[in-house]
Amino acid sequence: MSITRDEMQESARKAFGGNGLMPDAEASWASLSEMGWFMMTVPDALGGLGLGGEAVAAIHTELGRALVPGAAIAQMMVVEALCAADDVPGRDALLGAAMAGDRMTASLALDGGEAVIACAPDADLASRVLVLGQNRVRLCAISGVTSRATWDETRRMFDVTPGDGVTLAEGAKAEALAGRVQSGLLLALAADSLGGADATLAMTVDYLGTRRQFDRPLALFQALKHRVADMKTRVAASRALLWNRSGGGLDPVDLGALKAHCASSFRYVAEEAVQLHGGIGLTVEHPCHRFLKRAFLNAELGGDGDYWNEQAGRAALARSVG
Repeated sequence: MSITRDEMQESARKAFGGNGLMPDAEASWASLSEMGWFMMTVPDALGGLGLGGEAVAAIHTELGRALVPGAAIAQMMVVEALCAADDVPGRDALLGAAMAGDRMTASLALDGGEAVIACAPDADLASRVLVLGQNRVRLCAISGVTSRATWDETRRMFDVTPGDGVTLAEGAKAEALAGRVQSGLLLALAADSLGGADATLAMTVDYLGTRRQFDRPLALFQALKHRVADMKTRVAASRALLWNRSGGGLDPVDLGALKAHCASSFRYVAEEAVQLHGGIGLTVEHPCHRFLKRAFLNAELGGDGDYWNEQAGRAALARSVG
């Protein structure tokens, strides 16, 4: 199947753009399933759309722009893991169910443990959880969940106790599979951050163009122009990096650095937006705080900026020495 990035983004924006921010979670999940977006990276031979990282980035950019709630990222992580588990009995049935929207979840944190899986979104609604251990990857039943309080209202996080399950990979194959799944997580978080930052910037520019002081639009004040220009520069840089690196072939460290950059830019833009909106930006009624909270959570999920910047630095140093 051939579909361009612009077509994918337009389709996603039509699906969610008209429903306002934080659309209904159940309706959003149904739309994701019906439009086949959980199968976008699945090869044609397995019943998927056979699309690559650009499609993933395009979809998650629009989900971030509309602050769509739910566990789409975790679902796609499970789908990615099942695609790679080609010698597992019953894999095709599990993959078909996941592509059709049977809820499955995974940790959105850097979690190598197997006893308790931290930060798994919507785990109370999921039938299975993906467990990325040190030497094996499993898809397990869920034997218990504990709600984890979050500042971000668009994501419901849980700590999960996994039960019995099927092993998808062991040893070196497990390490490779975990890296593949983690790469998908980081790319999705980077795209979500770009979408949120772009929406926040547009909202701020619109506000400054309509709000007046001293009988002039705030957009004409030179000091505010400079601040908005800085915001736009951050967004433009994130967009260029995302589309440059979403084509595939990058390891988790490269994508971790991308995610750290995009999440940092989102947080900067969201913080500036609150200030540039003045008093109304600090109120619960205005959507500024929703973007700010999502930005802060994105910055932590999948590893924070300090972690990935250190990993990228160490990798660059190793390449220069080698």
